[in-house]
Amino acid sequence: MYSTQLTYPFSALVNQERMKLALILNAINPRIGGVLIRGAKGTGKSTAVRALAELLPEIEVVKGCPFNCNPHDPTNMCEICREKYERGEKFEIEKRKMRIVSLPIGATEDRVIGTLDITRAIKEGIKALEPGLLAEANQNILYIDEINLLPDHIVDDILDAAASGWNIVEREGISVSHPSRFILIGTMNPEEGELRPQLLDRMALHVQVENIYDKDMRIEIMRRNIEFEEDPIKFREKYRREQDELKEKILNARRILKKVKVPSELLEVIARMCITLHVDGHRPDIVMLKTSKALAAFEGSLTVNVNHILQCAHLTLSHRTRKGGLEEPAGPEQIENTFYKAVEEAGIAVKTIA
Repeated sequence: MYSTQLTYPFSALVNQERMKLALILNAINPRIGGVLIRGAKGTGKSTAVRALAELLPEIEVVKGCPFNCNPHDPTNMCEICREKYERGEKFEIEKRKMRIVSLPIGATEDRVIGTLDITRAIKEGIKALEPGLLAEANQNILYIDEINLLPDHIVDDILDAAASGWNIVEREGISVSHPSRFILIGTMNPEEGELRPQLLDRMALHVQVENIYDKDMRIEIMRRNIEFEEDPIKFREKYRREQDELKEKILNARRILKKVKVPSELLEVIARMCITLHVDGHRPDIVMLKTSKALAAFEGSLTVNVNHILQCAHLTLSHRTRKGGLEEPAGPEQIENTFYKAVEEAGIAVKTIA
């Protein structure tokens, strides 16, 4: 059955493979921490994000809980649900499609994190919290178009929740929290202003979407868009098989993700790359590891290989601050050269790299 708003199929997107891969990897493991997609207007950024939700499996939530708590995971429960769980009470469970929670540019901090009635909070705790967008986003997709135009303090709130999986609301010495685990996707047009380097560095993955100047690809983009506009139901049916296959690959990757192993020599490659490039902190190493495992799972492999590391290095390192912000982020050629050097130093045969 079709919804009233038919989305363009993810499988019908032309080119932009790195952007699609970054979105898929976050769908496999939302704890990667999200992706920032940069590029000019009209390059398919928003279309790809809207199309992603259709590929994702249903989620289970505690019915009636304003925080979309996971009924099977006590680490993803608000205080009220966790107390019921610990008492052995059974939840009424509701299945829902994952959805996109869009954050408008003019959103206030209260709208994002929620508002807290101090007087009630002293007596009632979390019941005194009026949920915000970070509550709605739990177990869903939080999409921020033009993220570079948001006030820095709001971006900070969102990134804190994305990193920890929790939204903490503090007012006048009173603190309440609720789970907020979401797939964070930000898009931006660099011509309209850049993200502060410190905020940019906290985005897990980064993709630069380029204009397509291949004649045949541009013709194909025109054809598909007109075809979708004229008969979206027929167009979606045309890509149903590819959509179903991609959904199954994502589901299978989620199932096997915890079984994926990373050889110790590849951990060494990751560490050597981050050291050589002088990236700040340890977040890049950890994100590259998580992303490589998700990519291996997506390909149906239980072992990460060097090719997975190379692909994920571009997604992970291309926006990182270096030497305390004194150096520009590494470019594609520098990342690749550093990768091959790290592979050689780790004693891995170059012939194993496709």
